[in-house]
Amino acid sequence: MFNNRFSGISIPKLESASAMILVLIIVNLAFNILANASFRLSAMSGNWRGMLSWQVVGNLAGLVTVVTLTWLLKYMPLSIAFPLTTGLTVLGVQMVAASWIFNEPISQRQWAGTLAVVLGIWLIQR
Repeated sequence: MFNNRFSGISIPKLESASAMILVLIIVNLAFNILANASFRLSAMSGNWRGMLSWQVVGNLAGLVTVVTLTWLLKYMPLSIAFPLTTGLTVLGVQMVAASWIFNEPISQRQWAGTLAVVLGIWLIQR
């Protein structure tokens, strides 16, 4: 008979769908930021090994974002999940990766656009 060597591993069950949705959105956002920052680091690499290494990291992080989005679709419609995760990614990449990690200047116009994205996410959720 088939012996499952992972039978002792249990995935914790969250008490509510709301908690699961929140966890999936946070994980999706974190890995989207990681993927985009990795691609930026890949572009900045001075040699092919650095470029290739960061490409691998970025693509693996991108795979996690696809899996979390797919799992999120179990709990909410695509018309809400996709704009929500995409909008949060725009915010996360701009604020965390571009501004904090890479110290890229963000203009007032870009911050106004960020506010518009936040407003759009809020409207989608209503």
